[in-house]
Amino acid sequence: MEKRKVVVIGAGPGGYVAALRAAALGGDVTVIEKENLGGTCLNWGCIPSKIMKSSADLYLKFKEADEFGIKVDGSVLPDMTAIMARKKKIVEMQQKGIASLLQHAKVKVEKGRGYIKGNGVVAVIDDQGSEKEILFDRLIIAVGTAPLNIPAFAFDGEYILSSNHLLSLTKIPESIVIVGGGVIGCEFACILSALGSTVTVVEAMSRLLPLPSVDELCSATLQREMKKRKIKIITDHVVQKAEKQDGKLILTLAISPFADKSTAEKLAKSTNKIQTVETQKMAVCIGRSPLSSDLGLENIDLKPNEKGWIEVNDKMETEVNGVYAIGDILGPQRIMLAHVASHEGMVAAQNAMSKNCVDENSTADKIDDSIMSYNAVPGAIFTMPEIGNVGLTEGGAKAKGLDVKCSVVNFRTLGKAHAIGEITGEAKIVADSTTGRILGVHITGAHATDLIAEATVAVNKGLTLLDIAHTIHAHPTLAEIMSEAALKGAGMALHG
Repeated sequence: MEKRKVVVIGAGPGGYVAALRAAALGGDVTVIEKENLGGTCLNWGCIPSKIMKSSADLYLKFKEADEFGIKVDGSVLPDMTAIMARKKKIVEMQQKGIASLLQHAKVKVEKGRGYIKGNGVVAVIDDQGSEKEILFDRLIIAVGTAPLNIPAFAFDGEYILSSNHLLSLTKIPESIVIVGGGVIGCEFACILSALGSTVTVVEAMSRLLPLPSVDELCSATLQREMKKRKIKIITDHVVQKAEKQDGKLILTLAISPFADKSTAEKLAKSTNKIQTVETQKMAVCIGRSPLSSDLGLENIDLKPNEKGWIEVNDKMETEVNGVYAIGDILGPQRIMLAHVASHEGMVAAQNAMSKNCVDENSTADKIDDSIMSYNAVPGAIFTMPEIGNVGLTEGGAKAKGLDVKCSVVNFRTLGKAHAIGEITGEAKIVADSTTGRILGVHITGAHATDLIAEATVAVNKGLTLLDIAHTIHAHPTLAEIMSEAALKGAGMALHG
């Protein structure tokens, strides 16, 4: 029987995983990528920013070395050229790793811009303008997004920067204003401040990380710690105007249209003149735009919504039979995270290959259609300190009319936290008041992005406070924070 032809447009964390899964299920798979394997996450997002953060973390440790009984003889300074060289080396190594995986799975890789010519036909245009047609039985769209370019503050790469520009800095800016206190903005604020920049964050909402998935306690802790690091935070404001003067930017701020009435009135009374900020550079980190405009969607009558996002059902199917979409191109109505895209890719591939496909690496005879579930998606925010979250926040649970109890334990109760000099932060468990079922967990502190894994299993499997409280956690470890919070929530508090 002839193999089913599957084409994947985009080789990011969703696309290449979809390609690998479809190939494992017996498909004849081709993946099309116009830039580099790994997509935004590997090349312009998750990995490069964490490489920069690792350097910033190490630099801070050097500055605190005397507290650990280590004498540093001589100066210790960050070297952006060396940091960027390390970033390039690691990214290239990861790209080669993905290429090797695809080659081993017998997935064909086509370099160029992919667009849909019609039903069952995709074209690839390479750098020389040559076009190649590829036939498909199933199509998976995984093209992702680009930084949102605001016309009033168009990126120029010198004064006004995107998150992509921040990942290619050749030297540390003396001062920088980051517009947007979301995940990207807060991560870069911490990194650049640690490396020596004077950083100001301007956020239109009333708190940093104003996301439904982030508990207000996490925002408050992060804001407090960022202020300790001399990062200036201006909430309830927007940048109204940016003017270049003598090699600097003069930014004019205004009260945010999102500020509630009482806050706006209070700010208006306390501000006698228009607030301005002088800075060397400005980074705009307030959103992403879909890369759907030149895909040829109209050639198969696939209509994105008015903002350009592609809509799918929970099988990742679009309104066009045999065409699927995954990852950030689905927009904020889904969850725009790399690990979500990867899981969506697996779901799309399994449905594209249908339930009658045999997985040679599985003990199951048949693979059933998959449904994408978003009920237990962990969030990992690499600020200083880190934030990990999963499930409902306290406010989100109460908004749903749920009767919940919350238990909070500080990291300073842990011996390991003191040993490594990382006592900032806390873990908060949101649980059903009657059953003790864990509905959400929110951790701010050292290695929170790793610690959230246990909480994700708890939310996903409907575990209770007692389930975690009666699970032995190794000592001394940071993982004990979950045990302590669960014990406290179950009415058996020890150190917390």
